[in-house]
Amino acid sequence: MSKQNILIIGAGLCGSLLALRMAQRGFEVTLVEKRPDLRKVTQDAGRSINLALSDRGLRGLRLAGVEEEAKKLCIPMNGRMIHDKAGNTFLSPYSGRKDEYINSISRPGLNMLLLDEAEKMPNVQLIFNHACEDVDLENASATFRNYNSKEEITISADAIFGTDGAGSAVRKNMFDSHKFLFSFSQQWLSHGYKELEIPAAENNGYRTYKNALHIWPRGEDMLIALPNLDGSFTVTLFLPYENSDYCFANLTSPEMVHEYFNKEFPDVVEMIPNLSEEFFGNPTGPLGTVKCSPWNSFGKVLLLGDAAHAIVPFYGQGMNASFEDVVVFDEILEKYTFEENINWNNFFKEYEALRKKDTDAIADLAVDNFHEMKEHTAMEIFQRKRKLETAFEAEFPEEYYSKYSLVTFKESITYSEALKRGRAQDKAILNLLDDGKIKDEMSLKEKLELVKKETEAILHDDEVAGNLK
Repeated sequence: MSKQNILIIGAGLCGSLLALRMAQRGFEVTLVEKRPDLRKVTQDAGRSINLALSDRGLRGLRLAGVEEEAKKLCIPMNGRMIHDKAGNTFLSPYSGRKDEYINSISRPGLNMLLLDEAEKMPNVQLIFNHACEDVDLENASATFRNYNSKEEITISADAIFGTDGAGSAVRKNMFDSHKFLFSFSQQWLSHGYKELEIPAAENNGYRTYKNALHIWPRGEDMLIALPNLDGSFTVTLFLPYENSDYCFANLTSPEMVHEYFNKEFPDVVEMIPNLSEEFFGNPTGPLGTVKCSPWNSFGKVLLLGDAAHAIVPFYGQGMNASFEDVVVFDEILEKYTFEENINWNNFFKEYEALRKKDTDAIADLAVDNFHEMKEHTAMEIFQRKRKLETAFEAEFPEEYYSKYSLVTFKESITYSEALKRGRAQDKAILNLLDDGKIKDEMSLKEKLELVKKETEAILHDDEVAGNLK
């Protein structure tokens, strides 16, 4: 294969991993980012939501040979630590299998690692502070404006990859084009998010249990916290924008903020000494889902990562899905490496046909999990379901995977398969529990066989219903 020139627009997590992998494949890579080099600037407060790195994401890092370095930045989280209003806590394990957990990792820390590794490659050029102004979709060239000098440069390539996030400039060019049909949807949640911090205790100690994702579920709103290596926790408040007793629209004074936190999260107040200062000093961010098609235009330009499929963060799969994009992309690329000049049009269409149904699935699952986390995790029947699933996974690790485990720990199946089977399993268990058909005197094996039978019946009914549409 000849050394073709690749232009990647957007040097976030997906773009930097893609650049590294394409360079390892022998391509000449130019990676352009509108923001300053994050390795040389101070990060903006309130915009560093911690990420949950799990098996699908680790697979992408493994592909590029950086998994072990990334793991040094991780803190294992074995389950959800649920906090009630009285300050009581209980740990709900993510899996009954002992070797399965997710990892808290800093977005900037991981991004810097990937940029460092990409920069080591002799066939990678990194350009920062250049905003994409225009993309010539038919001729694979893009124009950028230097934030400092205001000068414009145009870069041409054999193929362009848009990895420039949920607000993608590349996708906007595709949307504005009148030369092909482009579908786009953006759906906002009625909730936004606000980031806060639980600082480290003395000697970088942790003020609460380290190895868990902490959740304060309150029905309409929710607080979560993820651990950092320095002993602090990154805390995120998810709250309605308006039309609620407590919402971003009416939390307008320090007194209101403290009243709200003392009522809903009293155990958190003592752990955040600068609560009102952080609340008003950090921005409020929106939460939305982006779906679009096609992801490619004229066989010259392709969208990947959040530019193609931005999702809400409640399954912890945004980064993992983007990294899995690179894995799926690389697997298909392997088939084209014998070509001296790759037929990008055929390649891009094959990639999208294989991948889009799965990114649509994880987008839907993430919205499902938003409601589950803020409403259901504290419900008695949900806790019974989770205990039963954890017992199944511990006793029969090869026979049963919960919906969460299918999505998070079983990267050998697709997101769309995980959605289909996971939803059926959830429905089966909840129905059986609600109907009193899972009895205490039954053995765990008998309970599992009953759940499997009910799950298959639901899957059959869903298939029949789908065929009748």
